[in-house]
Amino acid sequence: MTPALEQARTAGIACTLHEYLHDPGAASYGLEAAEKLGLPPEQVFKTLIVKLDGNQLSVAVLPVTQQLSLKQMARAAGAKKAVMADPAEVERVTGYVLGGVSPLGQKKRLATFIDASARQHATIHVSAGRRGLEIELAPGDLAALTDALFMPLAMN
Repeated sequence: MTPALEQARTAGIACTLHEYLHDPGAASYGLEAAEKLGLPPEQVFKTLIVKLDGNQLSVAVLPVTQQLSLKQMARAAGAKKAVMADPAEVERVTGYVLGGVSPLGQKKRLATFIDASARQHATIHVSAGRRGLEIELAPGDLAALTDALFMPLAMN
């Protein structure tokens, strides 16, 4: 049981767990999940942590097929600048290892933004807190559990 799964189950939301054998040599954890689970890649979302204006951390959740626009992320968060957070800081603050960072059950609650494209799907898949484990849930439920806003985050 991961903190992400525990948060979802405690909240009583409808979710499904999907497990696959993770390949440590995979180039993209998200695309690996889509491929091994036979899912449309645009329905599998990755969790990225960014640093806003040099000090505040925030969470971006977007399709694994897209690249995060740091400019869009800063705009969504009302910040002037966004940069990718340091990997060691990401692991320390979230409690998860890279490739297994979930938007749910993080050690410290961070402002969270979900790419607006998530609303096009009845359910999306996000990391359940470790590599090789995905949780499927409705985008609205993910937003409710993380107090997230839906915003355009991907590069055009």
